[in-house]
Amino acid sequence: MKRGFGSDNHSGIHPKILDAITQANVEHAKGYGDDEWTAKTVALFKRIFGESAVPFLVFNGTGANILSLKSLTQPFHAVICAETAHINVDECGAPERFLGCKLIDIPCPDGKLTPELILPVLHSFGDQHHVQPKVISISQSTELGTLYQPEEIAALAELAHRYNMYLHVDGSRFANAVAALNTSFKSLSADLGVDVLSFGGTKNGLMIGEAVVFLRSELAENFLFHRKQAAQLYSKMRFMAAQFEAFFDNDLWMEIAGNANKMAQLLAQKLSDINAVKITQKVEANAVFAVIDPQLKQKLLQEYFFYDWNEARGEVRWMCSWDTSEEDVVRFVEAIKKCIKA
Repeated sequence: MKRGFGSDNHSGIHPKILDAITQANVEHAKGYGDDEWTAKTVALFKRIFGESAVPFLVFNGTGANILSLKSLTQPFHAVICAETAHINVDECGAPERFLGCKLIDIPCPDGKLTPELILPVLHSFGDQHHVQPKVISISQSTELGTLYQPEEIAALAELAHRYNMYLHVDGSRFANAVAALNTSFKSLSADLGVDVLSFGGTKNGLMIGEAVVFLRSELAENFLFHRKQAAQLYSKMRFMAAQFEAFFDNDLWMEIAGNANKMAQLLAQKLSDINAVKITQKVEANAVFAVIDPQLKQKLLQEYFFYDWNEARGEVRWMCSWDTSEEDVVRFVEAIKKCIKA
């Protein structure tokens, strides 16, 4: 498959991260996280998110989300999320199956929840006939490529805590958000009242691995057991941990996420004067959403793979990655122009 715009999951492993895996491949080391690489990575997360942060490494994003929410809920609880949320659309019903909770999904055209959208579903607390709202889950960046501003996250945290609820962030592209907003990881999470963060790695140059980061230490009390039962405990944890060490070292994460964001901006800019392409969402991270003619889509799919987002309205999604280059963008735009003329 040529380097394209199908998904930031399609890219390979960043060379520095691959090198870190190789460097960890020496002698023997204790398993299940009792190794020096994991200890260093835990210390790194604490330095970055605050000393009260308690991180745990897991295999994938679905696992991170399920286990984050499992630690916050009972089966009679409900999780409030955007209609487009990954936990609602792209996790094959895993949250409902493994949590036993109801997802209350709220339509929001830009992928962003607001207190005003959530308040109407905050009712029937204490009524045994109704599920009890317990978690607000947001994605940063959102599934539509938009960003929550710090004040918007703070408002959601305040609302959650006012109702004795928690705020969870699905941060599969959290580094992209931090880079785009030119802030710090802590300033966009712990400082705003976020309780638990699913921190993404594989969409940002890692081979495998995400992290569940509890920003309130008491919430992590039983997580070791939840992780083990969910088959998310990696025996050779050092290879996962070494990747995060490299990811944070010398702000490699900024180079990785920053390039993906920059290329999405460039792609949007070069598409702006093509009448056959209508960009549908603000391009704030590393995603470009657009409506194109079905015939144009079929012609383009013969050269590049990408995903439909909304077939009914002809909306597609183009993602940029850590290794997307200006030349890749130029070639893709030229391919679109060629398909239009054909």
